[in-house]
This record gives sequence, structure tokens and C-alpha cells, in this order.
Amino acid sequence: MMMQRYTMAQAFDEMMTKEGAIRPQYQSLGGRLETLGVPELVKRKTRAEKALFSSGITFTLYGESGSEDRILPFDIIPRIVRADEWEKLEGGLVQRTLALNAFLNDIYGKQQIVKDKIISLDVVESSPGYMPQCADVKPAKGIFTNISGTDLVRGEDGAYMVLEDNLRCPSGVSYVLENREVMKQIFPELFANLRIRPVSNYPFRLRQALAYLSDKSNPTIALLTPGVFNSAYFEHSFLAQQMGISLVENKDLVVENDKVYMKTIRGLKQVDVIYRRTDDTFIDPTVFRKDSLLGIPGIFKAYRKGNVALANAPGTGVADDKVVYAYVPEMIRYYLKEEPIINNVPTYLCFREKDRKHVIENLDKMVVKAANGAGGYGMLIGPHATQKERDDFKERILTDPRGYIAQPMIALSTAPTVIDSEIEARHIDLRPYIVFGKDCYVLPSGLTRVALKKGSLVVNSSQGGGTKDTWVLES
Repeated sequence: MMMQRYTMAQAFDEMMTKEGAIRPQYQSLGGRLETLGVPELVKRKTRAEKALFSSGITFTLYGESGSEDRILPFDIIPRIVRADEWEKLEGGLVQRTLALNAFLNDIYGKQQIVKDKIISLDVVESSPGYMPQCADVKPAKGIFTNISGTDLVRGEDGAYMVLEDNLRCPSGVSYVLENREVMKQIFPELFANLRIRPVSNYPFRLRQALAYLSDKSNPTIALLTPGVFNSAYFEHSFLAQQMGISLVENKDLVVENDKVYMKTIRGLKQVDVIYRRTDDTFIDPTVFRKDSLLGIPGIFKAYRKGNVALANAPGTGVADDKVVYAYVPEMIRYYLKEEPIINNVPTYLCFREKDRKHVIENLDKMVVKAANGAGGYGMLIGPHATQKERDDFKERILTDPRGYIAQPMIALSTAPTVIDSEIEARHIDLRPYIVFGKDCYVLPSGLTRVALKKGSLVVNSSQGGGTKDTWVLES
């Protein structure tokens, strides 16, 4: 029996209980895996990867020797989420999105949360994501957080926790949509047996939310990409094509009379909404970075005047800061008068003397992260680090306490994964996507990222991680 050889790690396993029984939502899949056997699974995995490669689904890995395009490793054993579990997650994600949006409106407005001493102005203004140029600028329909991706993990008790928020340019949703198409080809029989919630209407819902930002009945929408050398360029072109909107670079846009126009073969056409995949500081060299070659001079003034909607709104990055993340449960209580549905991972802020002392004394048990790091870089996993690495991080923390947070090491949940010719447990996380337009829509799936190295807790694609399809069952 194939699953009898499956060895679980010291973590909550998505498919198997500690007693070795298959969880109810995985029964159909477990039976199918046994019928197929490992050689057939390996054959189907190869087929899946070839299909993804032929679709052009690659990401750019940057290293010492330059950059290279790679296929994102894909595992064909899906992650399955029960309907009741998802219902709770959905509620928690909407709650978090609303609170973060209220915080961003407040912090660039009256700053009542600062006056009420929930968070200090220094914490906000010292964040690289805070843009003083956005003070008193209202985004279209008051929405800063148009598209967000919230990283969730499960601890050993199986409870979901928020690991971090991604509000600037969250990427990865194209993999969710493409992975699903491939899985339908690989396991058609399971889609016939299980009631799996579809993901195909995401581009429609995204376009709907973007159109909502304009008062016009049929607004012109464009997706702004930094260009073909960006690591997520595949996703930019994929989403633009799926939504039926123009994919533009800065050279395709021009600002005249504080309005943004797109160059077309028939002349200039006004653009009403821009889904930007370019960072804040690069969007307008007259306001932010003067050396930006990716921006459009004058676009920020057009945005300020309400002549173009930008999604996500400039300034949103302050809420991506891992120090600000620690305050989100308080934001939920403050703005929504509710208790958080999904808790944060316990977090120590190194600028607080008491927290800093505890972190430095327990570096061998902690995960330390740069407050504005990404991609799994700038991180110390204490129990797996050398004494030299821990000493180095101690110096970094003492030199720049505001720049670091620490969390206890969480044994991320595991899921069965095809490794060579065996099925082995590998650690995973989950990034669901939330689209905020007329209402908040949570895509009933998400990007399950998997750490393909045995024992590794780093799931980022830039660090050798892969992905799985995420099946949310109908109630």
C-alpha cells in the first residue's frame, strides 16, 4: 500500500491524521492514488510539467550569475480544504482586508489611530512603504487594497494563522488558474467525483472590481507592467489577456492636461483605470524616484485629481511592513469592533526593548525576518543556523532594531508530495487572493506553495519551492 510507506513529519499533516487514517476530504483522492501507483503518478507529473512549460509558465530566478527563466516546480497531489474550514478563512480574510483598508485611509488622512495611541506615528513613518506624498489623497471609491494576497500557515494544532500580508503587487494567481487547468487534464475522474469550487471566474471578478473604480459605464482599463524582464511578466500578460484589457509599459502611456492616455494606432485614448504591477517609487519620476525609467511623468498628479484610478493605490506598501503587520489584530478591534477571526503568528518587535532582549536571548529558537524583506531573503531560521549566522543577526538587530521582527519557529503543516519515485511529506503554506471592489471576493482556492527540500520551511519559489493546486470543496 503506497500511503503506508508515507512518513509524516513532526507537524500537522493535511491528508493523514496522527493515527495514520486518511482525513475525510482526502478519501476519494487517497483511493485514486492507491489505484494509480507511484510510477503512473510520476508519469502524470511529467505530463503536467510539460503542459505548464508549453504554456510559458516560468518565473525569473535572480542569482549571482545573473537571471534565468525556470518552470515553477509543480506537484500533482492537490491540497484539499473542507467547505466549513474555507468559510471561516473567507470571513477572516475579508475582515483583515477591510481593517487594513480602513487603516490606510486613516494613516493618509486624519491619523486617528495614532491619536488614540494604538500605533505610533514613528512606526508608520519609519516604514519604507510609507509615502508622505499620499497624505490626504483619496483613492478611487476609498479603496487602497484592491488586490491582496495573504500568506497563511497552519501550526501543529492545525489552526490557521496569518504569516504576512501582501498588498503592493501580490503575484502568483496566474499559477493558481493554470495549475487548475492542468489538473483537470491529469485527474478528470476526480473532478467528476468531487465537488470542487471553480477558479475560472477570477479574471472576470478582477476586471469587475477594476471597472468599479471608474464612474464610467465602460471604462478603459490597462495593466501596467515594468516589462518583459520582470520576474512576473508571464502573469502580467496572462491576466491582461484573460481580462481582455491592454497590457502597457510606461512608453505606451502619456499624461496630458492631468489625464492619462494610451498610444494606439488610432491616436491617443484616455485610460480610466490602471492595474499597476510597478512599485510605488517607480511610477512617477517627478514625485518619487527621479532615476526611474519605468514611470510616467505626471501620472501621480492625474491620480491625485481623480482623473485615473490606480490599483493598488500608491502608499499601500506601508501595510506590507512586517512591523505594521503585528498591529493588524488591534486594527480589527479598533476599526471594526470585532475580534480577529484568524490570528497572527506571535510576533516580537525588536524596536521594543523587552522584545529585543527576549529575541537576542533566544535566537536559536526564533525565525528573524527583515521588516521589509521578501522572497525568503534576509531571514534567519535560528534552529537551523550556525552560531556565526546568529551572531551576525544579533548585530543587525542591535544596529537597526526597527528593521527586524522575530517569531517562534512554526512547524508548517505538511502535505504528501511526489519526490523522485516516492510520496513524501513536505511543508506548505497558502496564499489566498482577495479582490476588493463593490464587495470583497475571496478566490475559493489559493497558491499552495511547497518546500521541496526535505525538512525545509522556506516555500518561496526563489528558494527552490514549488506549487500545488488547492481544492476548496463545495458545502
